[in-house]
Amino acid sequence: MARKSLVGVVADELLDRIIAGEFPPGAAVPGELELSARHEVSRMTVREAMKTLQAQQILSVERGRGTFVNPLNRWASLEAVLRAASEGKNDAAAAIQLIELRRMLETGACELAAGRIGDSDLNTLQGQVEAMRDAHERHDVAAFVAADLAFHDLILRASENVFVAVLFAPLHRVLERRRTQTSEVREIQAHAIGQHKKIVQALSTRDPHKARDAMDEHMQQTLDDLKSYVLAARRD
Repeated sequence: MARKSLVGVVADELLDRIIAGEFPPGAAVPGELELSARHEVSRMTVREAMKTLQAQQILSVERGRGTFVNPLNRWASLEAVLRAASEGKNDAAAAIQLIELRRMLETGACELAAGRIGDSDLNTLQGQVEAMRDAHERHDVAAFVAADLAFHDLILRASENVFVAVLFAPLHRVLERRRTQTSEVREIQAHAIGQHKKIVQALSTRDPHKARDAMDEHMQQTLDDLKSYVLAARRD
C-alpha cells in the first residue's frame, strides 16, 4: 500500500477531528499557523490539506471570517460520509439513514432478482437462512452477521445490475458494523430469520411484486427493531 503524503495525513487527521465532534457543523477549524504547528508541517502543506477537504465540500471558506465545517448532507466524498456514519457521534441518525438507503436499493434489486435468479442461487439463499438459524442457536453473532451479509450480497448479484453492486461495495464495512450491533439482540435475530425465509419464498415464486414486498417488509422490520431494541435502549 502506498504511503500517504503529508497533505493526505493532515487532511485525514483533521477529518478525524471533525467526525469525532471536535469541530461540529458550522464551527470554524483552526488556522494554518495552529495546524502547521500541531502537525509539524509547512503552512503550504496545511493549505493543500484544507483544499482537499474543501474540494470534498467538507469545509467551506468564508472570506474574512475563516474556514468552517459544512453539514454532513453537503459532503461530496462517499468515503468521508461512510467514515462519519461508522465512527461519528450522530449514530442514531446515521443508522436510520442507512436503512433508508438500503430500502431504496435492495427492494428494487430483489424485484429484479425475482425474474433472473436461478435454482442454485435460491438453494444457496436457503442455506444462508439455515446458517443464520444455526448461528442464532449457538449464540454466534459473527457467524450470524456473515450469513446475513452473504444472503443480501447474493440477491444484489442476482439482480444482474452492475450498478447495484458498485453502489453497495463501499458500504460493506459500515454494514458489517451495523449488523453486528443489531444482531447482538436475539429478538432481532429471530425476526431477521423469519423475514429472510419470506424473501426466499417470494423469490421462489418468480413474482417481482411479491419479492419487492417481501424485502420491503424486511426493511421495515429492521427499522422498527432498530428503534425498539437499540436506539430506545440507548435513551434509557
